[in-house]
Amino acid sequence: MFGGRILMMMTETAFMTATRFSRKDFVLVSSGKIDFTKPIPAGTLVELVGRVARIGNTSIEVRVEVYLEKMNEEFREKVVGGTFTLVAIDQNSKPVPVC
Repeated sequence: MFGGRILMMMTETAFMTATRFSRKDFVLVSSGKIDFTKPIPAGTLVELVGRVARIGNTSIEVRVEVYLEKMNEEFREKVVGGTFTLVAIDQNSKPVPVC
């Protein structure tokens, strides 16, 4: 169940990253391979970081990485990563240029 919550948070991070980059509305058209490299134990903090990886005419690819930080330790490590492709749309849900 927690994995599903992480995927939802990653998708939200992708939307926020794309929107912040171009100030447009977006729809999700695909998600790439999501790599869960380590388990995320209960009681840990997670940090999600979204970065624009590629810009197309109407699409944008966002790389989202999830970092784990244990409450009583001063380190963080990447535990999940994935890519999301979103398309910019207008008020009529028609694709528009990203930039």
